[in-house]
Amino acid sequence: MIDKLEMLIALAREQHFGRAAESLGITQPTLSAGIKQLESQLGVQLVWRGSRYGGLTPEGARALDWARRIVGDARTLREEMRAVHEGLAGTLRIAVVPTALTVAARLTSSFCAAHPGVHVSILSRSSVEIVSMIENLEADAGVTYLDNEPLGRMVSVPLYREEYHLVCPSDAPLAGRAAVEWGDLAGLPLCLLTPDMQNRRIVNQRLFEAGVVPEVRVESNSTVVLMSHVATGGWSTILPREMAEFLAAGRRVTSVPIRGRGAHAVGLIAPWREPHTPVLEALIEAGGRLAV
Repeated sequence: MIDKLEMLIALAREQHFGRAAESLGITQPTLSAGIKQLESQLGVQLVWRGSRYGGLTPEGARALDWARRIVGDARTLREEMRAVHEGLAGTLRIAVVPTALTVAARLTSSFCAAHPGVHVSILSRSSVEIVSMIENLEADAGVTYLDNEPLGRMVSVPLYREEYHLVCPSDAPLAGRAAVEWGDLAGLPLCLLTPDMQNRRIVNQRLFEAGVVPEVRVESNSTVVLMSHVATGGWSTILPREMAEFLAAGRRVTSVPIRGRGAHAVGLIAPWREPHTPVLEALIEAGGRLAV
Protein backbone atom coordinates (compact mmCIF):
# COMPACT_ATOMS: atom_id res chain seq x y z
CA MET A 1 0.00 0.00 0.00
CA ILE A 2 2.95 2.37 0.54
CA ASP A 3 3.37 2.93 -3.20
CA LYS A 4 -0.33 3.80 -3.54
CA LEU A 5 -0.05 6.31 -0.70
CA GLU A 6 2.94 7.89 -2.42
CA MET A 7 0.76 8.25 -5.53
CA LEU A 8 -1.88 10.08 -3.50
CA ILE A 9 0.74 12.44 -2.05
CA ALA A 10 2.14 13.19 -5.51
CA LEU A 11 -1.33 13.80 -6.96
CA ALA A 12 -2.26 16.20 -4.15
CA ARG A 13 1.05 18.01 -4.62
CA GLU A 14 0.92 18.36 -8.41
CA GLN A 15 -2.88 18.62 -8.73
CA HIS A 16 -2.60 17.01 -12.14
CA PHE A 17 -2.54 13.33 -13.06
CA GLY A 18 0.07 13.71 -15.79
CA ARG A 19 2.52 15.78 -13.72
CA ALA A 20 2.07 13.53 -10.69
CA ALA A 21 2.82 10.44 -12.78
CA GLU A 22 5.89 12.11 -14.28
CA SER A 23 7.19 13.06 -10.83
CA LEU A 24 6.98 9.41 -9.78
CA GLY A 25 8.49 8.07 -12.99
CA ILE A 26 5.37 6.08 -13.93
CA THR A 27 2.70 6.34 -16.62
CA GLN A 28 -0.55 8.19 -16.09
CA PRO A 29 -2.66 5.00 -16.49
CA THR A 30 -0.54 3.35 -13.78
CA LEU A 31 -1.16 6.31 -11.47
CA SER A 32 -4.90 6.31 -12.15
CA ALA A 33 -5.11 2.58 -11.55
CA GLY A 34 -3.13 2.92 -8.32
CA ILE A 35 -5.47 5.61 -6.97
CA LYS A 36 -8.51 3.50 -7.85
CA GLN A 37 -6.97 0.48 -6.10
CA LEU A 38 -6.34 2.62 -3.00
CA GLU A 39 -9.95 3.81 -3.06
CA SER A 40 -11.09 0.20 -3.31
CA GLN A 41 -8.89 -0.85 -0.39
CA LEU A 42 -10.11 2.03 1.79
CA GLY A 43 -13.73 1.81 0.65
CA VAL A 44 -14.08 5.54 -0.08
CA GLN A 45 -13.71 7.93 -2.98
CA LEU A 46 -10.53 9.96 -2.60
CA VAL A 47 -10.48 12.10 -5.74
CA TRP A 48 -13.14 14.12 -7.52
CA ARG A 49 -12.96 13.13 -11.16
CA GLY A 50 -14.18 14.80 -14.31
CA SER A 51 -12.42 15.70 -17.53
CA ARG A 52 -9.46 16.57 -15.31
CA TYR A 53 -8.30 16.37 -11.68
CA GLY A 54 -10.96 17.99 -9.50
CA GLY A 55 -9.28 17.91 -6.10
CA LEU A 56 -9.53 15.60 -3.11
CA THR A 57 -12.79 14.62 -1.50
CA PRO A 58 -13.10 15.23 2.28
CA GLU A 59 -12.15 11.57 2.76
CA GLY A 60 -9.22 12.10 0.39
CA ALA A 61 -7.96 15.06 2.42
CA ARG A 62 -8.08 12.95 5.58
CA ALA A 63 -6.36 10.06 3.82
CA LEU A 64 -3.65 12.47 2.64
CA ASP A 65 -2.78 13.32 6.26
CA TRP A 66 -2.44 9.61 7.04
CA ALA A 67 -0.49 9.00 3.83
CA ARG A 68 2.11 11.60 4.76
CA ARG A 69 2.53 10.09 8.21
CA ILE A 70 2.68 6.49 7.02
CA VAL A 71 5.06 7.16 4.13
CA GLY A 72 7.24 9.32 6.38
CA ASP A 73 7.36 6.58 9.02
CA ALA A 74 8.19 3.97 6.38
CA ARG A 75 11.11 6.08 5.16
CA THR A 76 12.27 6.54 8.75
CA LEU A 77 12.21 2.78 9.26
CA ARG A 78 14.26 2.15 6.12
CA GLU A 79 16.81 4.81 7.09
CA GLU A 80 17.13 3.49 10.63
CA MET A 81 17.70 -0.08 9.48
CA ARG A 82 20.30 1.09 6.96
CA ALA A 83 22.06 3.16 9.61
CA VAL A 84 22.40 0.08 11.83
CA HIS A 85 24.48 -1.69 9.17
CA GLU A 86 26.08 1.12 7.18
CA GLY A 87 26.20 4.16 9.47
CA LEU A 88 24.69 7.45 8.42
CA ALA A 89 24.29 7.58 4.65
CA GLY A 90 21.86 8.68 1.96
CA THR A 91 20.64 12.09 0.79
CA LEU A 92 19.48 14.91 3.04
CA ARG A 93 17.26 17.47 1.28
CA ILE A 94 17.18 20.95 2.86
CA ALA A 95 15.11 23.89 1.59
CA VAL A 96 16.42 27.31 2.68
CA VAL A 97 15.13 30.88 2.46
CA PRO A 98 17.55 32.88 0.26
CA THR A 99 18.68 35.18 3.08
CA ALA A 100 19.82 32.22 5.21
CA LEU A 101 21.96 30.42 2.62
CA THR A 102 25.26 31.47 4.18
CA VAL A 103 24.20 30.17 7.60
CA ALA A 104 22.89 26.98 6.01
CA ALA A 105 26.33 26.49 4.45
CA ARG A 106 27.95 26.65 7.90
CA LEU A 107 25.45 24.11 9.19
CA THR A 108 25.91 21.63 6.34
CA SER A 109 29.69 22.06 6.23
CA SER A 110 30.09 20.94 9.83
CA PHE A 111 27.46 18.24 9.35
CA CYS A 112 29.15 16.79 6.24
CA ALA A 113 32.53 16.81 7.95
CA ALA A 114 31.07 14.68 10.75
CA HIS A 115 29.04 12.42 8.43
CA PRO A 116 30.90 11.95 5.13
CA GLY A 117 28.50 9.25 3.96
CA VAL A 118 25.61 11.71 3.67
CA HIS A 119 24.99 13.68 0.47
CA VAL A 120 23.30 17.04 1.04
CA SER A 121 21.00 18.79 -1.43
CA ILE A 122 20.21 22.46 -0.71
CA LEU A 123 17.44 24.33 -2.53
CA SER A 124 16.64 28.04 -2.23
CA ARG A 125 12.90 28.48 -1.65
CA SER A 126 10.39 30.86 -0.08
CA SER A 127 9.19 30.20 3.47
CA VAL A 128 5.77 29.07 2.24
CA GLU A 129 7.34 26.65 -0.24
CA ILE A 130 9.61 25.23 2.46
CA VAL A 131 6.71 24.23 4.71
CA SER A 132 4.83 22.76 1.75
CA MET A 133 7.87 20.76 0.62
CA ILE A 134 8.38 19.28 4.08
CA GLU A 135 4.69 18.39 4.39
CA ASN A 136 4.74 16.74 0.96
CA LEU A 137 7.96 14.82 1.76
CA GLU A 138 9.88 16.70 -0.95
CA ALA A 139 12.31 18.09 1.64
CA ASP A 140 13.59 16.58 4.87
CA ALA A 141 14.22 19.87 6.66
CA GLY A 142 14.28 23.61 6.13
CA VAL A 143 15.97 26.78 7.32
CA THR A 144 13.41 29.56 7.60
CA TYR A 145 11.80 32.17 9.82
CA LEU A 146 10.41 30.82 13.09
CA ASP A 147 8.30 33.61 14.55
CA ASN A 148 6.80 35.72 11.78
CA GLU A 149 4.31 33.41 10.05
CA PRO A 150 2.72 30.04 11.02
CA LEU A 151 4.85 26.92 10.54
CA GLY A 152 2.30 24.21 11.31
CA ARG A 153 3.39 20.99 13.02
CA MET A 154 7.16 21.37 12.93
CA VAL A 155 9.99 20.92 15.38
CA SER A 156 12.32 23.92 15.30
CA VAL A 157 15.86 24.78 16.40
CA PRO A 158 16.67 28.54 16.53
CA LEU A 159 19.94 29.34 14.75
CA TYR A 160 20.23 33.15 14.87
CA ARG A 161 18.26 36.41 14.82
CA GLU A 162 18.23 38.48 11.66
CA GLU A 163 19.82 41.92 11.88
CA TYR A 164 19.22 44.08 8.82
CA HIS A 165 21.80 46.09 6.89
CA LEU A 166 21.55 48.63 4.12
CA VAL A 167 23.90 47.70 1.29
CA CYS A 168 24.76 50.64 -0.94
CA PRO A 169 27.61 51.88 -3.18
CA SER A 170 30.65 53.00 -1.23
CA ASP A 171 30.23 56.60 -2.46
CA ALA A 172 26.52 56.80 -1.56
CA PRO A 173 25.48 59.52 0.96
CA LEU A 174 24.56 56.96 3.65
CA ALA A 175 27.70 54.82 3.19
CA GLY A 176 29.72 56.81 5.73
CA ARG A 177 27.23 56.35 8.56
CA ALA A 178 27.95 54.05 11.50
CA ALA A 179 24.25 53.08 11.38
CA VAL A 180 21.02 54.32 9.82
CA GLU A 181 17.34 54.36 10.78
CA TRP A 182 14.58 52.85 8.65
CA GLY A 183 13.26 56.37 8.09
CA ASP A 184 16.59 57.35 6.47
CA LEU A 185 15.83 55.05 3.53
CA ALA A 186 13.10 57.28 2.10
CA GLY A 187 13.80 58.22 -1.51
CA LEU A 188 16.48 55.57 -2.11
CA PRO A 189 16.17 53.57 -5.34
CA LEU A 190 15.89 50.05 -3.93
CA CYS A 191 16.19 46.55 -5.31
CA LEU A 192 14.56 44.01 -3.01
CA LEU A 193 13.49 40.40 -2.84
CA THR A 194 10.15 39.54 -4.45
CA PRO A 195 6.95 39.88 -2.37
CA ASP A 196 6.56 36.10 -2.03
CA MET A 197 9.69 36.10 0.14
CA GLN A 198 9.10 36.50 3.88
CA ASN A 199 12.16 38.75 4.18
CA ARG A 200 10.51 41.20 1.78
CA ARG A 201 7.32 41.21 3.84
CA ILE A 202 9.37 41.92 6.98
CA VAL A 203 11.26 44.75 5.24
CA ASN A 204 8.00 46.22 3.92
CA GLN A 205 6.59 46.21 7.46
CA ARG A 206 9.67 47.94 8.89
CA LEU A 207 9.51 50.64 6.20
CA PHE A 208 5.78 51.10 6.70
CA GLU A 209 6.24 51.55 10.44
CA ALA A 210 8.86 54.23 9.70
CA GLY A 211 6.48 56.04 7.35
CA VAL A 212 8.57 55.20 4.28
CA VAL A 213 7.01 54.33 0.93
CA PRO A 214 9.81 52.31 -0.72
CA GLU A 215 10.91 53.14 -4.26
CA VAL A 216 11.44 49.56 -5.45
CA ARG A 217 12.68 49.59 -9.04
CA VAL A 218 13.97 46.00 -9.23
CA GLU A 219 12.74 42.78 -7.60
CA SER A 220 14.32 39.33 -7.65
CA ASN A 221 14.20 36.07 -5.71
CA SER A 222 18.01 35.98 -5.83
CA THR A 223 20.23 37.90 -3.43
CA VAL A 224 23.04 37.67 -6.01
CA VAL A 225 20.91 39.62 -8.49
CA LEU A 226 20.23 42.27 -5.85
CA MET A 227 23.92 42.66 -5.05
CA SER A 228 24.81 42.80 -8.74
CA HIS A 229 22.51 45.81 -9.12
CA VAL A 230 24.02 47.52 -6.08
CA ALA A 231 27.49 46.96 -7.53
CA THR A 232 26.54 48.91 -10.67
CA GLY A 233 26.32 52.00 -8.48
CA GLY A 234 22.71 53.01 -8.95
CA TRP A 235 20.89 50.95 -6.35
CA SER A 236 20.69 49.98 -2.70
CA THR A 237 19.28 46.87 -1.07
CA ILE A 238 18.39 45.57 2.40
CA LEU A 239 19.73 42.21 3.55
CA PRO A 240 20.45 40.33 6.80
CA ARG A 241 23.87 41.13 8.24
CA GLU A 242 25.68 37.88 7.44
CA MET A 243 24.37 37.70 3.88
CA ALA A 244 25.13 41.39 3.33
CA GLU A 245 28.72 41.07 4.55
CA PHE A 246 29.30 37.90 2.52
CA LEU A 247 28.05 39.40 -0.74
CA ALA A 248 29.71 42.78 -0.15
CA ALA A 249 33.20 41.32 0.34
CA GLY A 250 35.60 42.50 -2.39
CA ARG A 251 33.07 44.87 -3.99
CA ARG A 252 32.85 48.66 -3.98
CA VAL A 253 29.81 48.58 -1.73
CA THR A 254 29.22 49.25 1.96
CA SER A 255 27.08 47.39 4.48
CA VAL A 256 25.52 49.72 7.08
CA PRO A 257 23.53 48.44 10.11
CA ILE A 258 19.89 49.54 10.31
CA ARG A 259 18.75 50.35 13.83
CA GLY A 260 15.26 49.23 14.78
CA ARG A 261 13.10 46.95 16.88
CA GLY A 262 13.90 43.27 17.52
CA ALA A 263 14.82 41.09 14.59
CA HIS A 264 13.13 37.83 13.65
CA ALA A 265 14.43 34.38 14.58
CA VAL A 266 15.64 32.06 11.83
CA GLY A 267 16.14 28.38 12.46
CA LEU A 268 16.11 24.79 11.35
CA ILE A 269 12.70 23.13 11.01
CA ALA A 270 11.77 19.49 10.50
CA PRO A 271 8.53 17.46 10.58
CA TRP A 272 6.96 16.88 13.99
CA ARG A 273 7.61 13.15 14.02
CA GLU A 274 9.16 10.75 16.51
CA PRO A 275 11.48 9.18 15.85
CA HIS A 276 13.21 11.18 13.14
CA THR A 277 15.47 9.40 10.69
CA PRO A 278 19.00 9.01 12.09
CA VAL A 279 20.30 11.45 9.46
CA LEU A 280 17.71 14.08 10.33
CA GLU A 281 18.27 13.59 14.05
CA ALA A 282 21.99 14.19 13.49
CA LEU A 283 21.18 17.39 11.56
CA ILE A 284 18.95 18.65 14.38
CA GLU A 285 21.77 18.02 16.86
CA ALA A 286 24.20 19.91 14.58
CA GLY A 287 21.74 22.81 14.45
CA GLY A 288 21.64 22.94 18.22
CA ARG A 289 25.43 23.20 18.35
CA LEU A 290 25.50 25.94 15.71
CA ALA A 291 22.84 28.12 17.38
CA VAL A 292 24.09 31.56 18.39
